[in-house]
Amino acid sequence: MKQTTFIRLIDPVKDKMYRLALRLLTSREAAEDAIQEVLLKLWSRNDKLKHYANLEAFAMTVTKNHCLDQLKLKQNNNLKIVHSNYDNNQTNIHVQLEYSDELEQVERILKSLPEQQKLIFQLRDVEQYDYEEISEITQMNETAIRVALSRARKKIREELLKKHRYGIN
Repeated sequence: MKQTTFIRLIDPVKDKMYRLALRLLTSREAAEDAIQEVLLKLWSRNDKLKHYANLEAFAMTVTKNHCLDQLKLKQNNNLKIVHSNYDNNQTNIHVQLEYSDELEQVERILKSLPEQQKLIFQLRDVEQYDYEEISEITQMNETAIRVALSRARKKIREELLKKHRYGIN
């Protein structure tokens, strides 16, 4: 097959191949490189291309397989499968505000807890101490610690649910 015939056959499919590669490989550069390599593969088989009933389907399959191979090989750390070409790594400002508001609400609830519950909650859920260590620090038995922790968590949960249901601050 002549070069002009190859270009005439592949040219209508090239844009579809690029869009597929861009969908699988997040960067434009990686997609462009992939298409060049796929075109080289297809050109190296140009004598067999006329035997394929659907050249477009074959070219798309070769493109997909090449991109998936690139992802498996992890030749480029920036390559990954995504469903969209836009990947926003920054958390939405609205979500950040919600988190901040939620943390402020939990802090307010914690301040309203009895000192013993506040201390146990801090030691267990924030500092990640185990019950035995908390027992040593507070001079309480483990059952009493569990009860106090349960009450603190219950109070926090109830207050947060109340806020979400009724919009109470």
